[in-house]
Amino acid sequence: MTNPRVICLGEVLFDCLADQLGIPLEQVKSWTPYPGGAPANVACALVKLGTSAGFIGCVGEDEPGNQLIQVLEEVGVDNRGIQCHPTAPTRQVYVVRSEKGDRSFAGFGGLDTSQFADAFLDGSKLPESLFNYGEFLVLGTLELAYPQTRSAIKKALQLAEQYGLKVLVDINWRSMFWPEPSEAKPLIEELFKHVDFLKIAKEEAALFFDTTDPGAITHRLDSVEGVLVTDGDNGCHYCLNNHEGYLPAFMMNVQDTTGAGDGFVAGFVHQLCQKGLKSIATAESGRDVVKYASAVGGLTTLKPGAIAAQPTAAEVEAFLAQFSVF
Repeated sequence: MTNPRVICLGEVLFDCLADQLGIPLEQVKSWTPYPGGAPANVACALVKLGTSAGFIGCVGEDEPGNQLIQVLEEVGVDNRGIQCHPTAPTRQVYVVRSEKGDRSFAGFGGLDTSQFADAFLDGSKLPESLFNYGEFLVLGTLELAYPQTRSAIKKALQLAEQYGLKVLVDINWRSMFWPEPSEAKPLIEELFKHVDFLKIAKEEAALFFDTTDPGAITHRLDSVEGVLVTDGDNGCHYCLNNHEGYLPAFMMNVQDTTGAGDGFVAGFVHQLCQKGLKSIATAESGRDVVKYASAVGGLTTLKPGAIAAQPTAAEVEAFLAQFSVF
């Protein structure tokens, strides 16, 4: 088996999307489950683009967990890092959608957030061989909410430092995942000390840094090589290798925004893997990397679900060919 160039650690789950748009949770009559979870989405998107990726996380020994493992295997994600918990169930998240396709998380079907299998990732069982050959470690912050998985993240960061992996963190702030939301900010701020690249939504930037300026955030964090501040259909402000810029979003016929940010992350990391860090050495080349990432994110909104909607490299290239002057 080829060793993955990118390791994605965190949650894999089912996003249960409301079939009826523009109505509150209580009025939804039916739901359709789609495989998701931000780190798993990134891993799948990378493989579809042509960069090998592995996933580390924990699912339940249940049918949803088996289905998710099968999805990752069918896409071609390295599953050596997946653990199965004997009693805790695989997480399912209920998502309501606006008439424009924008989503809002609506709960976990009556279970407490800390009862799901992804809260119990065992750091002592992380496959060190994955890190030995990896180039990037991609993390979210949701799993910091649970003490056992938090320890596994700490172990993964130690291995990333030991083997020289770059670390990208996507904040992906969701207060409902945290048993004690007040604990989140100091734990996430501690994580910032280990970050080489930070992807953060505009509202998250305001929450954690009191500014949405990527240059100011870069200066605040001191050692990072890049900060990307995304704002949905308003585009992305970024600072890469001290070059600041802004790229407007592509206009898309949006069906579902689930996984768009994860597609953006995958497009960004894919470009760095394929072209090396020299791809962000200049203002122009850095803009091209962000443009590619934006295209991947935009194309992911054209179909429901996150993983099923992800584009191939050929589809991204064909799409970008229409914007050669952009």
